[in-house]
Amino acid sequence: MPIYAYRCDECGFSKDVLQKISDPVLTTCLSCGKDAFKKQVTAAGFQLKGTGWYVTDFRGGSAPATGTAPGTTAAAAPAAASSESTTAASPAPAAPAKSDTSAS
Repeated sequence: MPIYAYRCDECGFSKDVLQKISDPVLTTCLSCGKDAFKKQVTAAGFQLKGTGWYVTDFRGGSAPATGTAPGTTAAAAPAAASSESTTAASPAPAAPAKSDTSAS
């Protein structure tokens, strides 16, 4: 859920409120009770983590559409690399251990 910044035009009270996108906008100030509570325009407050996009992705200018154009090899290379990495990462099945059934 996004966090929205609100500020009262009357008393100057400000508060960050965790709301769903579908929730109605707050209008009544939580401090003075007047109908002057307004949503502020703020910078996005999120951080990307993990293996997302890299600087070199889509370096040619615009991002490609959902499909790839026929004859392009740039999209085929990552697919080939990922299939190789999954094959190399999975270990071969172990051979069954031989058991000595003869007793001396």
